[in-house]
Amino acid sequence: MNPARRTTAAAAATVVLATAGTLLSTAPASAAVSCASPVFKRQFFANTSFSGTPKRTDCDTAIDQNWGTNAPASGLPKDNFGVRWTLTRDFGSGGPFTFTASTQDGIRVYLDGSRKVDLWKNVSTTAKKTVDLTVPAGRHTLRIDHVNWTGAANVEFTYTPRTSATADKVKPLTPTGAKATYDTTTGKAKLTWSKSPEMDLASYRVYRRLKGASFGSTPLATTTSTTYTDSTLPVTGAGYYYEVRAVDRAGNESAGTADQAVTTVDRVAPGVPTITTATGEVTPTGGTGGLRVGWNKVTDAATYRVYRAASENGTYTRIATTDQLSHLDASAAESTTYYYRVSALDAAGNESARSAPQRGRIWDNDPPPVVTGLSVTPTEYGFRLAWDKSPAQDLRYYTIHKGELVGDEDEQVCYGSLVEYVSPDETSFSYTTHPDGDEVCFFVDAVDDDGNSAMKWSDDLVPAVAATELDTTPSVPTPEGSPLNLTASPAEGDEGNQLSWTGLGAGEESPEPAKGFRIYRWNPATSAYEKIADLGAGAFEYFDTGAKRGTTSYYWVTGVLADGTESVPAGDWTVTAPVD
Repeated sequence: MNPARRTTAAAAATVVLATAGTLLSTAPASAAVSCASPVFKRQFFANTSFSGTPKRTDCDTAIDQNWGTNAPASGLPKDNFGVRWTLTRDFGSGGPFTFTASTQDGIRVYLDGSRKVDLWKNVSTTAKKTVDLTVPAGRHTLRIDHVNWTGAANVEFTYTPRTSATADKVKPLTPTGAKATYDTTTGKAKLTWSKSPEMDLASYRVYRRLKGASFGSTPLATTTSTTYTDSTLPVTGAGYYYEVRAVDRAGNESAGTADQAVTTVDRVAPGVPTITTATGEVTPTGGTGGLRVGWNKVTDAATYRVYRAASENGTYTRIATTDQLSHLDASAAESTTYYYRVSALDAAGNESARSAPQRGRIWDNDPPPVVTGLSVTPTEYGFRLAWDKSPAQDLRYYTIHKGELVGDEDEQVCYGSLVEYVSPDETSFSYTTHPDGDEVCFFVDAVDDDGNSAMKWSDDLVPAVAATELDTTPSVPTPEGSPLNLTASPAEGDEGNQLSWTGLGAGEESPEPAKGFRIYRWNPATSAYEKIADLGAGAFEYFDTGAKRGTTSYYWVTGVLADGTESVPAGDWTVTAPVD
């Protein structure tokens, strides 16, 4: 409580005193006193009718006084005095309140001039009264009159909102003065609003929504302050809206403030494009228009940057910026391989990572010249082919084709199939076959780096050469009925032709194993099979290192029986190319 205190004549017209942790001001009756809400203005009268000029006026933070049998202030009597408190304040949304009064002797409580509490008689003990009522929203005036006729004097009055959920169904007023600002440097939004006049205010709830969406049921934040900084905004360049709602202690939530808009700074790059094509483009006249690079559409991308390098892991240089989904690289040279990467940029200038490298090339559609100068020479191993070196600078390889002549004597065509690829540095080839006198034909094709074939794309006919094989067949035929089976394979490296056989216990058990094996090779000079090796029992393999290279070798193998005779021979042949 704030008891009145005597002041000296030398005191100023207004004196500020600190009493019991409160602040009050006292002044002579002639001085004007103004008390800021919700502090009461208190007036002391030397009568019980509150008539005339108050003897003293001051400010009181609470009505809770006990003067006993003493005068309430200097210059007032100890009996038959009156004290009046007045207050005009904003009750916000109003709602259910409880007025509680206790006094000795009398007290009357008025709300906007309407009496709500009336305890008005001379009593010897303290009288009390509690009243539940509803206060309308807005500003209202309270007036509390207290009188003491005789004896002890005390007075107490409180007014408090009822905050139970069953009693209070009144929503708080919507907060006012809401503002939102956005700091593009920090990416944070700051909201401020005015303090609510609600006497039973519990907190404020802040809600946020993305532009085009609705506010959810869960608040972004709950605070008792009148300011909030949102540090969780995505920096995507999107628009957001905020609203603030007041919540009372009964859990009633006000309507939201007007939406407060902010637009965030965009620091998020778009997705990474994927290159879908990198191919040469042909003009309507058939010429090379350049190399067209295309990619997929990326959400939020405003433009795309195209980068090019000479190798996959080389240095990529930007060659174009476009809002299209492809770019024609008109500076790309024919028959040159390039590597491309593409990035996406949004309207804020954020650039995505670059796409994976994609190789591109303008293919050369011009075939090499037809191969000329082909000659085919029959040999003991098959044929030796030779031709003129191709003048093509972009030659990748030659292809050798062998076939047979079809047609009459006036017009014959060589129908052949590919038998070998030859390096572009070579102009000859040894073709191995079993030379037994057949007539065959050959032709050679040239293929460039872009796969253009002289044979397929040239208007000129590819010249073919026919040749007849030498007949190296031995004049002594191999008899039938041998118990052995011989396989001859051409030499690899320096190990010689490989002979392997089965039968008569060669490398395996047999009911009649041979005591040994003999190897024979055909000698065309003597027209006879000549023995070149004697092998022991169980042998099944022999390498003929003495065989001539670049010829066809014919072999027999016999088994040496227990009586010293030989079995019927088994025969086979193999061809080795000459050593270049």
